[in-house]
Amino acid sequence: MMDKLFWITDKPINTNEVVELVVRREAGAINTFIGTVREFTKGKKTLYLKYEAYVEMAEKKLAQIGDEIQQKWPDAKTAIVHRVGHLDITDIAVVIAVSTPHRADSYEASRYAIERIKEIVPIWKKEHWENGQEWIGDQLEKKSYPSGKPEQEDLS
Repeated sequence: MMDKLFWITDKPINTNEVVELVVRREAGAINTFIGTVREFTKGKKTLYLKYEAYVEMAEKKLAQIGDEIQQKWPDAKTAIVHRVGHLDITDIAVVIAVSTPHRADSYEASRYAIERIKEIVPIWKKEHWENGQEWIGDQLEKKSYPSGKPEQEDLS
C-alpha cells in the first residue's frame, strides 16, 4: 500500500489500492476515473504506447492538482497515479480517485483532475501503430516533441 497520494509508477496500477487511499467515513461518494490505452486513435490502429515522464516534476504537478481540488472542493480527498513505460491496449495508464461528501463534487473534481493532468503534468507518450510511430508532445497534443522529450523551457 502506498503511503503517498500522488505518484508515477512503471508497474501496473492497482485501482483498489488507489481508491482505498481516499476512503473516509465522511465521504458519501468516491469517483474513480480509469484511463486506459485504446486501440484506435483518429483512425489509426495503435499497437502499444510508451509513456515517459519527468518523474519528480510530474509527481509535484499531480500533488498541485490535489491542492487545487482541495481549494475548489474543500471536503475532497484525492489520489492520482500515472503509469509510465510500455503499455498495451487496455492497460491502465492513469487512475484518479476522489472522495467527497456528495456525488456531484466527486464527479466534478475527478473531471477537473484529468483535464489538469493533460494541461500541466510533464508526461509524454510515443504511439506505436501498425505502420509507424510518433512521439506525441504534451498530452493536449498542441506541441510535438520530435526528440521524444520536452525542452527545458517546456518544463517551467
